[in-house]
Amino acid sequence: MAWRWRLEDNAGAAVEIPEETANFPSRADAESWLGECWRDLMEAGVDAVRLLEEEREVYGPMSLHDS
Repeated sequence: MAWRWRLEDNAGAAVEIPEETANFPSRADAESWLGECWRDLMEAGVDAVRLLEEEREVYGPMSLHDS
């Protein structure tokens, strides 16, 4: 199974980030990556994320902002 993040702007449109092309082998790997990179993603225009397992949405949207 491949895990990946859908990155979204504040309108819910997909944001393409070249570094975010990888699929992760596990949910834990995907979540760990997000924990390390969320600030960089915000600087690149990402406001929220959705975690996908293959094409199934596991959760989201989850805001990257404090409030």
